[in-house]
Amino acid sequence: MRKSGFVFSLFVLISFVWSCKRETPDVRIIPEPAQMTIEPGMVSFPANMPIYTSSDDSLLLVAAGYLGGRVGIHGYKIGIPAAGHSIYLELVPPAAGKNPEGYTLVTGKTGIILQSTSARGVFYGIQTLLQLLPPEVYEEGGLKKQSGIRIPAVNIQDEPRYAWRGMHLDVGRHLFSVEFIKKYIDLLAMHKMNVFHWHLTEDQGWRIEIKKYPRLTEIGSMRKTADGGTYGGFYTQDQIREVVAYAASRFVDVMPEIEMPGHSVAALAAYPELSCTGGPFEVRTKWGVSDDVYCAGKERVFEFNQDVLSEVIGLFPFNYVHIGGDECPKVRWDKCPDCQKRMREEGLKDEMELQSYFIRRIEKFLETKDRRLVGWDEILEGGIAPAATVMSWRGVAGGIEAAKQGHDVIMSPTSHCYFDYYQGDPKFEPRAIGGYLTLEKVYSYEPTPEELTPEEAKHVMGAQANVWTEYIPDEKQVEYMALPRMSAMAEVVWTPKNLRDYEKFSHRMVRHYERLDQMKVNYRVPTPVTRAESFVFTDSLVISLHNSVLGAEILYSLDGSDPMTGGQVYTEPLVIRKSILIKAVTRMKSGHASVPVEIKTEMR
Repeated sequence: MRKSGFVFSLFVLISFVWSCKRETPDVRIIPEPAQMTIEPGMVSFPANMPIYTSSDDSLLLVAAGYLGGRVGIHGYKIGIPAAGHSIYLELVPPAAGKNPEGYTLVTGKTGIILQSTSARGVFYGIQTLLQLLPPEVYEEGGLKKQSGIRIPAVNIQDEPRYAWRGMHLDVGRHLFSVEFIKKYIDLLAMHKMNVFHWHLTEDQGWRIEIKKYPRLTEIGSMRKTADGGTYGGFYTQDQIREVVAYAASRFVDVMPEIEMPGHSVAALAAYPELSCTGGPFEVRTKWGVSDDVYCAGKERVFEFNQDVLSEVIGLFPFNYVHIGGDECPKVRWDKCPDCQKRMREEGLKDEMELQSYFIRRIEKFLETKDRRLVGWDEILEGGIAPAATVMSWRGVAGGIEAAKQGHDVIMSPTSHCYFDYYQGDPKFEPRAIGGYLTLEKVYSYEPTPEELTPEEAKHVMGAQANVWTEYIPDEKQVEYMALPRMSAMAEVVWTPKNLRDYEKFSHRMVRHYERLDQMKVNYRVPTPVTRAESFVFTDSLVISLHNSVLGAEILYSLDGSDPMTGGQVYTEPLVIRKSILIKAVTRMKSGHASVPVEIKTEMR
C-alpha cells in the first residue's frame, strides 16, 4: 500500500505542473502553512469527485465523512483511486521525527492527495484544502454549487509549531446553548486548534450534572437577578457526551475545568457543610473573588471532589483535567479549626502550603484515574504538585518558573491571551471587563519565553486564549470577542515564528472574513479610527479615516446620524470647516459592519 501510494503521489506531483493554465492563484490560508509551493495556474475541482481512503481506519473515515459533508460528496471508497479526478486521503507509516499532526497536501491534474501519519493530521490537511475552495464551502450544509470550481495547484508540507493549541470558554458566568458550543468547536477546528477548555463551575453557577450530588444543579446552577428573577441552567450528562462526541469528530479534545478550592460558592450553596463556616450561602450574584472556599481541613471535602471528578472523568476521555486552583483567599482557613488542625497534623507551615496539600491530594486521585492535573499558576504557591501542568495566566513568570522546575506549561498570559479584554476604544466597544488587547498584539505573541534554555523550552506545550464571560451575556458577543483574535492566536501556535508577518496576515484575513461570513459569525470588524478623537481648529481641518480591510468600505455621516442608514462612502480625506460630529463605520462586502466611531470637531 505504501509503495502504491508513493507512486500515485509522484504521478500527481508530476502531472499537476502540466495541467495548470497560466492563471494567478490567490492562496490565503490561516494559519499560514509551514512550507508551501504555489504553481502558476489553477486546476479543476469537478462536481462529485470521489473520495478514497487508504484504509478503513475509523478515524480516517471520520475525516473523510467530514470532508464529504463540506464539499457535497456523499460517501467514500476504500482503496487506491482509479484513473480520473479524485481525492485520496492516505495514512502513511510513522517516521522518526515526523509530527503526527503534520500533513502533505498536493493538488494536481488528476485530483488531490492528502497524506499524514495520523487521521488528525489528515483532518488538518482537509482544513487547508477547504480554504483553497470558495468561501461558500463554509455555509450551512457545505458547498452546494460545484460546477466550474478551480483551485490553486499547491504542494504543502505542514505541521504545527506547538502541541497545545487551545481556546477556553467560561459558561459559569453566562450559559450558552449546546448548538453554540458546537459552533465554537467548529471554529476551533477551522483554525487547526485542538483543545477546547470548557470552564464548567464557578461561584456564579454550576453547569454540569453530577448524579451523586443533585443539589449542585438543583440549587447551584441558578442565581438571583436584579429584577427578582433567576438566571442559570446546566448541561445534562447526555448533553456533555453529545458535545464531547461532536468535538471528537472535529479532532478537538475537550478539557473540563472543575474549580477548587476557590471559586466554589455555587457548590457551597448546595452543600454548605463543605465550607469552613457551614453557611448558609447563595449562588454568587456579583463578579470577583469570594472569601468562601472549600474547607481544606474536612475529609468530606476531598470525598466530595473525588466523587465529582469520578463522574467528570467518565464523561471526558481527554487525559487532562483542569481544577482551577486560582484566586483562593485564605481568610477562612486562617480561622478554621479544621484547617488549622490539618496544618498541624501534616506539618504545614502556612496556608499556602495547605493549598499545595489540597492540590497534591487531588492530583494523586487523578493519577489513579489515569488523568493529569492542570491548574492556573497559583498552584505553584506553597509547592507545586509533582506532575501538575501549569497554565500561566498572571504574566509569564509562573510559566518560566514551572518550566525551570521541569513541569509542562501552557502559556496563557492576560497580556496577549485574554479575549474578554477590549479590542478598541472602550467608548465605542461593547462593555468588557477591562484591559486592551488588539488583534495585532495577539498576533505578536511569542509563547516560548527567551529566559528558558532549549531544554527548559521543551516544557512549553503551547498557548491558549481565554474567553471569560462576566460581561459577555450572549453568543453573538462571544463571537465578537473571540473573532478575529482567535485567527491570530491560531497562527501564533501553528505557524513557524519566522513566517509570521502581520501585514501578510491582514491580507489573508480578507478572504478569511468571507469564510466567517458564510458561517454567520459575528466577528469584530476593524473600525475606521482606533480611538475617540476631538479636534479644535480655527480655519479648516483635514480628517483621514483608515480602511484596514481590502474590499470593505467606510461609510460616514457629518451630522451625527447613523452612517449605516444614509451615510456617504468615504473616498478621500474630509475637509471640515465648521463644528460637526462625524460618525463612521467600516462595512464589509457582506454588509457586516464595525461598531460606529465618533470624531468631534470644534471650530473657534
